[in-house]
Amino acid sequence: MEAKNQEDYCVTIPLLFGKGDVGGTNKVEKELYSNMGTTSFISTCFNCLNALSGVGILSISYALASGGWLSLILLFVIASSTFYTGLLIQRCMEIDPMITSYPDIGERAFGKTGRTIVSTTMNVELYLVATGFLILEGDNMCNLFPDMDFDIYGTRIGTKSVFVVLVAIIIFPTNWFNSMKLLSYVSASGVLASMIILGSIFWAGAVDGVGFQQKGQLINWNGLPSAISLYAFCYCAHPVFPTLYTSMRNQHQFPKVLLLSFVLCTATYSIMAITGYLMFGQELESQITLNLSTTNISSKLAICTALVTPIAKYALMLTPIVNSIEAKFQSSYNKRMHSFLIRTILMISTVVVALSLPFFGYLMSLVGALLSATTSITIPCLCYLKICGGCSKKRIGLEMMIVGFIALIGLIVAVVGTYVSLVDIITNL
Repeated sequence: MEAKNQEDYCVTIPLLFGKGDVGGTNKVEKELYSNMGTTSFISTCFNCLNALSGVGILSISYALASGGWLSLILLFVIASSTFYTGLLIQRCMEIDPMITSYPDIGERAFGKTGRTIVSTTMNVELYLVATGFLILEGDNMCNLFPDMDFDIYGTRIGTKSVFVVLVAIIIFPTNWFNSMKLLSYVSASGVLASMIILGSIFWAGAVDGVGFQQKGQLINWNGLPSAISLYAFCYCAHPVFPTLYTSMRNQHQFPKVLLLSFVLCTATYSIMAITGYLMFGQELESQITLNLSTTNISSKLAICTALVTPIAKYALMLTPIVNSIEAKFQSSYNKRMHSFLIRTILMISTVVVALSLPFFGYLMSLVGALLSATTSITIPCLCYLKICGGCSKKRIGLEMMIVGFIALIGLIVAVVGTYVSLVDIITNL
């Protein structure tokens, strides 16, 4: 295996959105490796649940509404496929003990080109997810305070734009944090936040008078690609799996960690999807919180929880991108100022993109199709075929055919879903 260069990353334990939060630098690697092999089974399960749980829970009902009731089958298919590709990542790591991160797997399989592709895919995904956070914040703040328009020198600034900029200003100080450990603690409420949102929305339906009377559609062929893309977005935590695996005290229990985490997350996603669809049917917004009345306490709790979580995790999403840029363009002068400028420019750019593409559902669908399906389905399969398919002890048999078929499915989802998402975005500009 070729030596790692400076921009190589390990993936820190993400405590997020959905969305899984990933990233890390050599400094983080040192901290992480010093504790390698000390994490218990329960702690690893908690970390994995946090990696898989996130803002995907807000859009899962919209995904079901897009595809219809039968699309739930595809949710389980994607969950099963991504669980299996998680196991493939473990097998790749068992082949070579030098593999400690997701980009390492890409390099072991396809050399420096593989590492570059994997790292780039991860960073682009993180950037778009951070942008999605700002859109989500603007949508929900606009729902709570709908009349906040401003006129500046004759130019009207809409309510949503005002809140996107305001939230960016609030988040900005957290973007100065260099400690991934500190940011991970800030983001440690991922699973709890998901449970609060789910409980609040169920309460709104059962107690606050919304009810569960909507029938919905059996199948919606036109919305099926978007539904699949959003389902894939919910299972995009694969870049963190190598870190979870190497940090375990008993690594042979890693498949049990994956199984338990995927079962619990899939159950949560399914309950939220069904509950939301029964409550609002085809009227579902890209975020279910936008359908809630702001007069009920349960609705306010769900919306406020959805608001707090992205604020805590935005900086965590951009940190690995900052570290990547810093590694490529190291400065011999005032490194702190250099880092500050990079973070500031990145944040301003996400604000500009959020204002230009204010479509949370379409953007998350694009991320799910173009990036999540790639990192969670296609890349693990291709790397496994390359690394393990050429081993003398491995036969090219039924398993390899299954892996190849899953990789093909991932490619189809990426191509079709990306096309549909781009068309939707362009149409709504």
